Amino acid sequence: MRNIYVLLFSLYWAQGLPVGFMTHALPVILRAQGVSLAHIGGFGLLMLPWSIKVFWAPWIDRIGHRRHGHYRSWILPLQGMSIAILILLSFMPIQALNQPLYLMALFVALLSMNMVGATQDVATDGLAVSLLKSEQQHWGNMFQVVGSRLGFIVGGGAILWALDWFDWQSTFLALAFLVFLNSLPILFYKEPVRQLGSSSTQKGFYWQSVRGYLTYFVTQPHMWWWLMVLLSFKIADGLAGPLLKPLMVDMGLSYSQIGIYVTMLGAMAALIGAGIAGYILKYVGRFHALWVFSALKVLSLGAYAWLAWQYQSQVQVHPWVIYTINAVEDMLASMLLVVMLTLVMQYSRKSMAGTDFTFQVSVMGTVSGGLYIVSGMIADQLGYAVYLSLICGVALFSMIPMFIWHKESQKIAFKIK
Repeated sequence: MRNIYVLLFSLYWAQGLPVGFMTHALPVILRAQGVSLAHIGGFGLLMLPWSIKVFWAPWIDRIGHRRHGHYRSWILPLQGMSIAILILLSFMPIQALNQPLYLMALFVALLSMNMVGATQDVATDGLAVSLLKSEQQHWGNMFQVVGSRLGFIVGGGAILWALDWFDWQSTFLALAFLVFLNSLPILFYKEPVRQLGSSSTQKGFYWQSVRGYLTYFVTQPHMWWWLMVLLSFKIADGLAGPLLKPLMVDMGLSYSQIGIYVTMLGAMAALIGAGIAGYILKYVGRFHALWVFSALKVLSLGAYAWLAWQYQSQVQVHPWVIYTINAVEDMLASMLLVVMLTLVMQYSRKSMAGTDFTFQVSVMGTVSGGLYIVSGMIADQLGYAVYLSLICGVALFSMIPMFIWHKESQKIAFKIK
């Protein structure tokens, strides 16, 4: 079982690299070049594959090479494609990105990398759901969050730090080598033979799956409210995401400061938070952990709003105050994510492992990504301080569905008893 945790850790680490670059490094690079908040928010389109991957997830659950391992036969070639795209990016003339042709080429390459990463994520999630038993799910999701956050450290913070010291090509070649190293565990892993459910083998399975999702989520009140939890969970993150790093740039932090003390230190705090959450879930119910961590997350967003008010009032804030607020927010977000992914896995059926998991995560990602795109335009009109203060209220209001979901779930549990 220990080998399974190592396997999942390596796969999610590799997948975290492009996401780390998109969410942590790219907004800083763009803002430092004078790009507006509205345009930075528009770059959220690059994350579109992570929101729409549910549309091809049923094919990944259904089609696979039995002898080489159902999900493994998807993961290995996709890892190879990620390596190839990173090598291609290393030859991109970064100094020429002010020219529309090269900027479009970069956009296409990054979009392709996200398409590959999102597809691999479906297969990896399916592998995780099929391998982990109920009592192992919180540990498996802890390793998922730790691996992905480590990918954020390298793909986001390390890149920002490296760009101050090394050239673009060396940096991306190093990333390609890291993905190769993380491919070794799955290369030597023998995946158990997967038993397909009948719904995956019938003709017209795709549309049956779509109807099955709708039935699965709307026929019972507790599942309907679980869908509402999924829809509301990432609202605050989607609204705040494009603003936090640009705020730090405007407050005077350099590439290296944001890369090391914000992104990398924050990701290290997230690793600690994931470990704490995995341990707490051994002793505390999943719902209680969810609402406590959500409440703490609202407080951390309030600290960001305070930073914004200080900036607007032109009050100098010591960099370590900014680093600490960011680290605490990252730690709480990681703890919350471990709990949420454990619940997502709980509601994923074994016969449709990758599809169910992907559908639920895609619901959250679609809300977050859609709000990410428009949030920059709103912030340009309202300013950092007012906008982040409003987000705190939205985050608090978004906790309501989880209480109703828990109440309905208790009714089901009582009936079973």
